[in-house]
Amino acid sequence: MFDLNKFIATYVTHRHSSLFLRDIEDNSDKLSQKINGKSILVIGGAGTIGSSFIKVLLKYKPSELVVVDTNENALAELTRDLRSTKGMYVPENYRTYPMDYYSNVFNKMFLFHKGFDIVANFSAHKHVRSEKDIFSVESLIQNNILHAQKLLDILTEYPPEVYFCVSTDKAANPVNIMGASKRVMEDLIFSYSYVFPVKTARFANVAFSNGSLPAGFLDRIQKLQPLSAPSDIRRYFVSPNESGEICVLSCILGNNREIFYPKLDEALMMSFDSIAESLLKEFGFDICYCDSDEEAISIAENLKCGSKLYPVHFSKSDTSGEKSFEEFVTENEQTDVNRFSSLGVIINKDLPNKEYVNNLISNLNDAFCKEDISKEDIVRILKEYLPNFNHLETGKSLDSKM
Repeated sequence: MFDLNKFIATYVTHRHSSLFLRDIEDNSDKLSQKINGKSILVIGGAGTIGSSFIKVLLKYKPSELVVVDTNENALAELTRDLRSTKGMYVPENYRTYPMDYYSNVFNKMFLFHKGFDIVANFSAHKHVRSEKDIFSVESLIQNNILHAQKLLDILTEYPPEVYFCVSTDKAANPVNIMGASKRVMEDLIFSYSYVFPVKTARFANVAFSNGSLPAGFLDRIQKLQPLSAPSDIRRYFVSPNESGEICVLSCILGNNREIFYPKLDEALMMSFDSIAESLLKEFGFDICYCDSDEEAISIAENLKCGSKLYPVHFSKSDTSGEKSFEEFVTENEQTDVNRFSSLGVIINKDLPNKEYVNNLISNLNDAFCKEDISKEDIVRILKEYLPNFNHLETGKSLDSKM
C-alpha cells in the first residue's frame, strides 16, 4: 500500500522526523500554557495547512474550536478525520461553519461567539495560476487583501489575544501578483497591530497539498493520464504536518509584528520533475520521456492496456510570475536566527503607514469598479505601493499546460 507520508519523507523533504520537532518539544510548556483552555477560530481550516494547524493545536487542549471554510465537503472530512483518529482530543465546543469569512452570516456568527482568544486565517489564493486574467486577479486581490481588511475590522470589535495568517516566500521580492498581494497583506495586518498582536509566516511549498502540482501527479496516475512538470523550477518543501507546526510556533510563540520562516538549506530544494520521477518509480512504472503534451497523451493510451511505460513531458517554465528559485528574506530585512533551532524570525519591522495602506486599498476598490480595468492596471497600482515588485509577464498561464 502506498504511504504518502513515507514517500514525502524519503523523496521530497528528505527528513524522517519533523524539522520543527526540537522547537515543539523545547517549548511544550509554553505552548500548553498559551493554548490550553482557549477559544480558537480557524478560517480556511479544512485545507491542507489549516487542518494540519488544527491537529497540532488540539494536542494542547483548547476549550473551543470553531472552523470556517467555504468547502462544505472538506469540513465534513475534517470532522471525520479528527473524530476517527486514536487519541485525538476534540473539545466539547467544536463547531464547523460552511461560509465565507467576509459574509454577513460570518459577522453574525462572530458576534454571537463574542470573539475568540486565537484567530488564524488560512483562507487565501495561494497559486500563481490565479493571476491569468483580470477576473482571476480581482478574486485573488479580494480574498488576500480587500476581504482580509473586512475581517480585521470585525476583529477590532472583540480583539483576540493573537491574529495569525500565512504569507508566502513569494512575498520576498515578488514577481507575481499573488506574491505581491501577500506582501501587501503583511503590511495590512501590521497596520492593525496596535489593536491586537499579529504574526505571520513565509514558508515553502507544502508537499502534496490540495491543488498542488504533486497532488495532481497522484490524480493523473489514478486516471492513467500523462504527467507534466517544469524541469527548471526548484522549490523548498515541508510536509503537511510540518506546515501545521510552523504555523503553531509562529502564532503562539511569536511577538507582535514578526514574520517567521523555516531554516532550510538550499541543497534541500527539489524540482517537480524529480518528484514525478520518484513517484512513478514508487508505483512500479518505467518512464517514457516525451517532447510534447500531445505525444504524452497519445502514449498514455497504452497504460489502459497494461503498459508499464509511463509518459511524461518535462519542459522549461514559460508561464507568467514563475520564479526559478525561492527566498524568504529580502536584503533590507533584519532577522533573528538564534531564538529557534529550526526557524528564523524577521524582526523590527516598521509599523506601516495605515493611511498609505488604506489609500492602496481604496485605489484597488476603485479600479475594480471600472469596466475597462486590466491586469496591467492592477500590476501598476501594486507597483506604485511596492517599488520592488518586478512582475514577470510572459503572456502564458498554467491553464495552457496539462
